[in-house]
Amino acid sequence: MLPARMSMKACSMPLSTPIPPAHFQSFEERSDPGQVAGRLAALREALAKMELDAFLVPRADVHQGEYVPDCDARLAYVTGFTGSAGLAVIGRERAALCVDSRYTLQAPAQTDTDLLEVVDTTTTSPGAWMAEAFDAGSRIGFDPWLHTPSQIEVLKKALDPTGIALMPVENPVDAIWSDRPAAPEGPILVIEDDKAGQSAADKLAALRETMAVRGADALVLTLPESLCWLFNIRGRDIPHNPFVLGFALVPREGAPLLFVAAEKCTQDNASALAGRAQLRDRSEFEPTLAAYAERKARLWFDPASAPIRIKTLLDEAGADTVTERDPVQMAKARKNPLELDGMREAHRLDGIAVTRFLAWFDAAAARGELTEIDVVEMLEAMRRDAGAYDVSFETISGSGPHGAIVHYRVSRSTNRTIVPGELMLVDSGGQYAMGTTDITRTMATGTAGAAERDHFTRVLKGMIAISRARFPKGTTGAQLDILARQFLWQAGLTYNHGTGHGVGAGLSVHEGPAGISPRYTVALEEGMVISNEPGVYLEGRYGIRIENLVAVKAAAQHQGYLEFETLTLAPIDRHLLALELLDPTERDWLNAYHARVSAEIGPDLATDAERQWLAAATAPI
Repeated sequence: MLPARMSMKACSMPLSTPIPPAHFQSFEERSDPGQVAGRLAALREALAKMELDAFLVPRADVHQGEYVPDCDARLAYVTGFTGSAGLAVIGRERAALCVDSRYTLQAPAQTDTDLLEVVDTTTTSPGAWMAEAFDAGSRIGFDPWLHTPSQIEVLKKALDPTGIALMPVENPVDAIWSDRPAAPEGPILVIEDDKAGQSAADKLAALRETMAVRGADALVLTLPESLCWLFNIRGRDIPHNPFVLGFALVPREGAPLLFVAAEKCTQDNASALAGRAQLRDRSEFEPTLAAYAERKARLWFDPASAPIRIKTLLDEAGADTVTERDPVQMAKARKNPLELDGMREAHRLDGIAVTRFLAWFDAAAARGELTEIDVVEMLEAMRRDAGAYDVSFETISGSGPHGAIVHYRVSRSTNRTIVPGELMLVDSGGQYAMGTTDITRTMATGTAGAAERDHFTRVLKGMIAISRARFPKGTTGAQLDILARQFLWQAGLTYNHGTGHGVGAGLSVHEGPAGISPRYTVALEEGMVISNEPGVYLEGRYGIRIENLVAVKAAAQHQGYLEFETLTLAPIDRHLLALELLDPTERDWLNAYHARVSAEIGPDLATDAERQWLAAATAPI
């Protein structure tokens, strides 16, 4: 039972329609390398009939989302690979599975490496591999609804000098996928405007001002998170992200059109959305867009996220276009005050759950009986008790060598017992009615060695450096990234992922356009919520990552400067510290952080034993 204060605050931003039961994660093995040979053979037979030399199979669906519904998991179907990013190039004789450095361990384990070459895109681009693998004059097909103009342009630059042609075609994977799952039919959940911090009407008015400045007559939206934020709606169409899948067309004047699955076009939904958007069957999207183009309306679409089919359609109609980033992305990233309050409360609730979990883990891990799945199930149970309706992504529960697999997913076949004395990395998050969380903690299960403590402390120093950063307005995440890596570089170490990504307010745990890594060149602005998660990974030994979420705010000192407010509230394992590596200011930061965790989380813990554990875990160093 939750304390009364917690229960009341947890309902501070309710949805007007109850959220269905949580999806949460399973532990079944979703890939089977033994299926790859038969599916490749069927796909190659289809390619021969289409007179294609190869076909591109991306991870993405039409919305370019990190998570896709089962019916759109084409890359997993063909190759067995279930990671969140990747591209397969299936030729009649050669084939490649192209993944980035996060997945160079996972991909070979999930696919048939006798039939698919695993290509690390940090060293060899897909275009470079294709240029070497295929002869001049080869015809490579792609589904124009699954690739963006930007993606195809990059490939064409690599292939044009070779005489290899890229051509849009009907998707042959869909033709051979006989047991393809049905499309999702989740509900549309409408958030009352006063619970969202800004009405849909006000959001539309601000958006139309931006459209007027750019001279756009209408805006094409293809990202579900943009639709959900703009119209103050949520859905359950994909796991862990409260999205409604669809498209929208927003004219400068008149009602926006929201194109969704036919099953969602009900009178109840239409009435709930009255004044926000008019519902249309998804099948009407392409002809409606064509009609706008034929009227010579100036249409804005995002070439980095919209399907290239949209660009082709508009080009064929001779439409004038604005090709810039989806403007909703930046507006959504700057959380309004109510959204920030919701995020703070979500992190308080999540902090209670995580702290209770850490107390349980500290006692249970030393017995040598826990498995990685036990860890996930207990953390999930703690979050349910704290009010979470879902996890924000599948928990990464990596013990010992599994911690070195950056996006490790435990299954019943990979589940291992945690050995006392090794490190345990748990990266997890929750979806609450008022906000989204993401936290990583690395824990000792006994006495840690000198190397583990050295590496852990260097990662912590980088995390503290970001937490304490003060920077002038206009600073980008790319400029801050070195602050987190500097202490690892001094020891000849690094990590091959970003230091931080944007996080949505009750939306996706990963959102653009800002973050902290060399690729994020968008200036950080007040209200943005960013993860702060440096790490280090030693293959076959262990992984270490420490992650808090931070919100960008005006600096308390120095006008025109910004700094971070830490949102995450949970102890950092003091057993893993090499105290001699921390300077006095870093010790002060950690002591102040732990004092805050104790003050804000302690009163709502369930038992005296948990409170005593927290007092010890947050004692000054």
